[in-house]
Amino acid sequence: MSADRALAPGDPGDVLTADEVGAPLGPRATLLQISTAFCAPCRATRRVLAGVATHVPGVVHVERDVADAPALAARLAVTSTPTVAVLDADGRVVRRADGVPTAAQVLAAVASALPADA
Repeated sequence: MSADRALAPGDPGDVLTADEVGAPLGPRATLLQISTAFCAPCRATRRVLAGVATHVPGVVHVERDVADAPALAARLAVTSTPTVAVLDADGRVVRRADGVPTAAQVLAAVASALPADA
């Protein structure tokens, strides 16, 4: 993902459960990363997402390998790794992107996942 593009809006019909994600959803937002084992950009994405999750209360980072979660990858129409989906507290996909996002892009996407009164 180029550094000047924000994470694109997600499909409003995409709502994922904790079972589908494979981990509990964050109370405020979930940063879902679909990766592959030997993907260098996936490692960079992991650092960015983990850093945001560490610094923003109620946000969790969940990484799934496409080989271990093919149904999830198919559901999200993953065509390349890394793919990042930002979920709100209800599991709704509010933003998504292919490639390595910047921390600023992820923070903006998380802000869009939070209720207006948060």
